[in-house]
Amino acid sequence: MIMLFIVLPAYNEEQGIGPLLGKIQQTMTAFQYKVLVVNDGSTDGTATAVDSYSESIPLELLDHGANKGLGQAITTGLRRAVELASADDIVVTMDADNTHDPALIGEMVKGIQQGLDLVVASRYAPGGGEVGLSWMRRVFSHGASLLLRLFFPMEGVRDYTCGYRAYRGAILQRAFATYRDRFIEESGFTCMAEILIKLRRLSARAGEVPLVLRYDLKSGATKMKVMRTIGRYGVLIARNWLHTSHQSVHHCGWE
Repeated sequence: MIMLFIVLPAYNEEQGIGPLLGKIQQTMTAFQYKVLVVNDGSTDGTATAVDSYSESIPLELLDHGANKGLGQAITTGLRRAVELASADDIVVTMDADNTHDPALIGEMVKGIQQGLDLVVASRYAPGGGEVGLSWMRRVFSHGASLLLRLFFPMEGVRDYTCGYRAYRGAILQRAFATYRDRFIEESGFTCMAEILIKLRRLSARAGEVPLVLRYDLKSGATKMKVMRTIGRYGVLIARNWLHTSHQSVHHCGWE
C-alpha cells in the first residue's frame, strides 16, 4: 500500500492548523499517511496546537527555530518526505491555514496512480474558484498564473501559484538529484511557481483537480507582501527563461 506524506509549512498558524489537522484525521482513514509539519520560527502557539494532535495522528514536527521563509520551509518538508518515501509513495503539500480542503487528496492520489507525476489543486480548473479573497489578490493571482503560463507553458496546469499539490515520490527524488541545493532557490511565495518550472524541465506529467479556495476560513492577515512578490516573479521569470527547456511536457488525463 502506498504511503502519503503531507507537508504543512507553518508560520504563526495556531488558529488554522488545529482545525486542518482535525480534517486530515477525519478524511484520511482510507490511507496510510504521515503529516510533516515544518514550524518556520512561529512565535505564537503553532507548536502547541500541533502537539495536541501528536497522540491521535501520525505526525512529525520539524522546527526551524527561526523564520526562514516559505521556500526553505517547503524545502525542509520535501527533503524529509523524500528521505522517508519510496518512488511510488505520494507527497502532498498544503497551506497550514485551513484554506485547503483535505477531502481533495483522494482525487489527487487517483491522478498520480493513473500515471501523473504531479497533480495541482487548481482554482482555475472547471469547478474551481475562490471564496473570501480580495479583488486585488484575485487579480494578482490570476495575472501571475497567466504570465507564468505564457513563459513556461506546462500542459495540464493552469494554476502556477497554489501550494496545494500532490507529487509522485519519484519525481521529487529526481528533482533533488538533478538540482541538489538549487531545486528551490526562492525564499517566498514564488517558490511554488519555481517548483513547477523546474519539474517542467524534467518533463513531469501534470494534471489538475478543481479547488475552491476557502480564504474565508483563514484566521489573521495574509503574510504575502504583494509588491515584493511581484518583483520576485520578475526575477524568477528572467532567471529561468534563460534556461527554458524546449521539450514538451506530456499530460495524461484520468476519468
